[in-house]
Amino acid sequence: MVKKSFFSIFIILNILVNISLNAQKGKEIKGNEAYEAGEYYKAIEIYKDAYQNMPDKERRNEVLFRIANCYRLIGDSKQAEIYFSKCIKKEYPNPIIYFYYAEQLKMNGKYDEAIEQYNKYKELVPDNQAADAGITSCRQAKEWISKPTPYQIQDMKFFNTKAREFAPAYASADYSVVYFTSDRDESLGKLKHGATGSSFSDIYQSIMDRKGKWSTPIPLSENINTEFDEGACSFSRDFSTMYFTRCPVDKKSKMGCQIYKSNRSGEDWEKAQVIKISEDSIVAAHPAISADNLTLYFVSDMPGGFGGKDIWKITRNSVSEDFGQPENLGNQINSEWDEVFPYIHADGTLYFSSNRPSGMGGLDIYLAKKNDNGDWEIENMKFPINSSADDFGIVFEAEKERGYFSSNRKTGEDNIYSFYLPPLKFSITGIVKDSKTDNIIPNATVKLIGSDGTTLTTETQNDGTFKFNLKSATDYIFVASKKGYLNGKAKESTKGYNESTDFKSTIYLASTDKPIVVPNIFYDFGKWELRPESMVALDNLVDILRDNPNITIELRSHTDCRGTEDYNLDLSQKRAQSVVDYLISKGIPAERLTAKGYGFKVPAVVDKKITEKYPYFKEGDVLTCQYIEKLTTEEQRETAHYLNRRTEFQVIRTDYGVK
Repeated sequence: MVKKSFFSIFIILNILVNISLNAQKGKEIKGNEAYEAGEYYKAIEIYKDAYQNMPDKERRNEVLFRIANCYRLIGDSKQAEIYFSKCIKKEYPNPIIYFYYAEQLKMNGKYDEAIEQYNKYKELVPDNQAADAGITSCRQAKEWISKPTPYQIQDMKFFNTKAREFAPAYASADYSVVYFTSDRDESLGKLKHGATGSSFSDIYQSIMDRKGKWSTPIPLSENINTEFDEGACSFSRDFSTMYFTRCPVDKKSKMGCQIYKSNRSGEDWEKAQVIKISEDSIVAAHPAISADNLTLYFVSDMPGGFGGKDIWKITRNSVSEDFGQPENLGNQINSEWDEVFPYIHADGTLYFSSNRPSGMGGLDIYLAKKNDNGDWEIENMKFPINSSADDFGIVFEAEKERGYFSSNRKTGEDNIYSFYLPPLKFSITGIVKDSKTDNIIPNATVKLIGSDGTTLTTETQNDGTFKFNLKSATDYIFVASKKGYLNGKAKESTKGYNESTDFKSTIYLASTDKPIVVPNIFYDFGKWELRPESMVALDNLVDILRDNPNITIELRSHTDCRGTEDYNLDLSQKRAQSVVDYLISKGIPAERLTAKGYGFKVPAVVDKKITEKYPYFKEGDVLTCQYIEKLTTEEQRETAHYLNRRTEFQVIRTDYGVK
């Protein structure tokens, strides 16, 4: 009797276990069906329920991986990171797990950890370009964060709630009306996306008053908002026509998103009408209309693209005509990844977002301009416009580097942020010094000459300094002068700078009381013809003579003490004359120039700059033959001979041409 009862219990338990197993298997199948249908949010809940009592390790690991991947596909990088980490601990066999884990770490700003996982993936899948791109982008992102662009970012708390707010758009010419997309509780659509779990969204508006305060956002009328999903709008240049996305759904079928158009009617909008993109297209979203109202850009995954979602366009010849057939923007814009949320600036620049591997994490905002050849040149907008999270849906004021964009960088939910590029500020702080002694020169006159025609004059302070404020995209020359000195100058340019900068400059003035050495004048041994490398130094001398048109000079050539006196005098005279001849060939009047060879009659005197370079000489030493013979090494003696073999000039008059 006992045996019979035990056997009966065993049968019952076995039946219950089989029922449980079949139930778990049924849940897994339902989860797979939702997963394959792209209803990832729905699949997560089913998979989690199925996972609890699933005995088969291999199937449990596969379900765990799918949970992680669902979180990845709905953009929940924090949960995806957690579940991919669990998969790795459970020794999930597919190497892709390391790549996906690295991607989520990257999106969460954990760049060093992401690089580690990319490298693990590369060990299993060598020469993988996507992993290489991920590693490069992580390092690049760290650099961008350490050196941010000047954009100022601010959370738009007037617009944002705990729900999602994204895709802002200006709806008036004075930028006082902003439309945006939100799935907050007031929205008409009460269903949830099976893919994301988000509620259906509507388009809202907020108006700025004269004091700069934004009104409480309110939804548009039912001519625009419906029980379906609406959002991501764009306006014609006169703000009389609005283009937006609507994603209709009914119980029998799921239709893809489509682009609708509505014309303004007083304070409201007319009932929206669908724009027919093409016979085959059932998915079109994120409209962006050009300033001339003739080109409509949009996003679609229709056949003929490059993978993922691409940016397409349709065009027409006049606003009274229908748009033509869709045209893909090509592989200069689109990639195998997703390109979404296009925006056309008034100046023709295309802005869009992409999750391509070169970005900082999720979606990054890129700008694209056409070059002279008609090709698109693309640039990442970097940090802080971009972050490790999703950044998208940017809009600009027409004439200013100011506007709004969307990001889920703080809470994981989409919010709207303002951005502003402060005006670039440029200045130059300089100092005027004596070229021989390095001493500062106070009360020197410094003149600024700008390529835009600007001229300003100032004097150096007691510490020899001067300062000017500069304009952007301008070339400048700074000319310093003082009685008893030759004019000196410096050049600077603010062209190409995209960050505020205080330039530093030192202008050296040469005293007219003492000879001035012309460095780097070279001749072959025993020759007097100038070697080609001497031309740069002599061209500098040409500039000095042009900058100081009232001086006349004596060109002096000196030799070392080796060789006979007559030989050295003759050689030095010919060398001095070769310099004069070169200056005349450059347009300097001959009457301003005199050639004089001194042989070894005037040995060099050691100054402060020579001692800084050759500390075994003392300031004030005269490099005579006797002095040189007493030097301790051959190197020192050769240096002394080198310093004696010099070309210099002495100012003779400062009133040439003065009447």
